[in-house]
Amino acid sequence: MQLADFADFLAAARARPEPQRLLFVFAVAELPQTHTPGQAQRFRDGRGGALAPVMCVDKGPDDLTGFAALAQESRATGQPWDMVFVAALAGEHGAAPQPAGIERALRTMVDAVHRGAVERFLAFDAQGDVMRFA
Repeated sequence: MQLADFADFLAAARARPEPQRLLFVFAVAELPQTHTPGQAQRFRDGRGGALAPVMCVDKGPDDLTGFAALAQESRATGQPWDMVFVAALAGEHGAAPQPAGIERALRTMVDAVHRGAVERFLAFDAQGDVMRFA
């Protein structure tokens, strides 16, 4: 399924037959402590760096009206972020995902962001535009 924007993501989650929890990992792009001059230049040009998760949260699909609501709520924490990685976790047999499973899935996402293994997540910049990683 190709999703063009955050509204598509919400609609897809709401349309699933099993209850969903939406998982969000907010991250900043930063220059690693051990970097080369070339890496520093690419970072200054907005083309490099490392991703550092700064916060995560789960929400029900009906807890959000859109990206603006998510961004506003996240800004209220005072924690800056550059991008948010999103995924959906399905429940089973009509039951919503359990808290332990949600926590495990969020930890897995945070670890994946640390490792740069983000290809399986949707990503949006702070304005809500879809991000693509090469």
